[in-house]
Formats: sequence, C-alpha cells, structure tokens
Amino acid sequence: MRVLPDENLPHDLIAELIGQDVMTVQGLGWAGVKNGDLLHRAAGQIEAFVTMDRKLEREHDLTGLPFGVIVLLARSNRVQHLLPLVAQMLEVLQWIGPGQVEHVGA
Repeated sequence: MRVLPDENLPHDLIAELIGQDVMTVQGLGWAGVKNGDLLHRAAGQIEAFVTMDRKLEREHDLTGLPFGVIVLLARSNRVQHLLPLVAQMLEVLQWIGPGQVEHVGA
C-alpha cells in the first residue's frame, strides 16, 4: 500500500512500516503545505495517510477522499510512543479504504 505519513511523524517510524510503499512529505517536496492542500495533492498518489492531527476530521471532510486516513492516538510523536502502535497500524493498512478514518491507539 502507498502510505504517506504526515510530516510531524518521525522518519524512524518509516522503517517499521514493513511491506508498505512509504513516501514522505519532504520527499515529495510538500514540506510546510497546509492540511487541505496536502490532502488535495495526495489524491491519486497514495492509498493511506497517517497523522497524529486529531483536528483533521473536524476541519476537513475526509469521507470523500480517494484514500484512507489513520489517526494515531499517542502521548507524543516521539518514536518510543509510536512504536507500540505499529502492529495495529499495519493491520489497519491491510483493509482501510477510500474515505475511511481509523483511530489507532488509546
């Protein structure tokens, strides 16, 4: 699956997404792009967007997106707080579809 982690997630997390085709916001030249424009640019490029931005659902209509969104619920974006979520995130990546939003974590 083509996955785009939000730019606020550590690059160390990418190595944990085994079996996924992971792109980065920086690698695509989209660093600093606001969420609405980022979601628009990602259409047709990815199958899943991973973020910690809990406001994303309130600020944007995600149901019409051509990719799924995974919202990580962790204490911080430090890799030690995200590693426990990797197994569940990989599971969700197996089935998430366009316009679906799934929360991973406590």
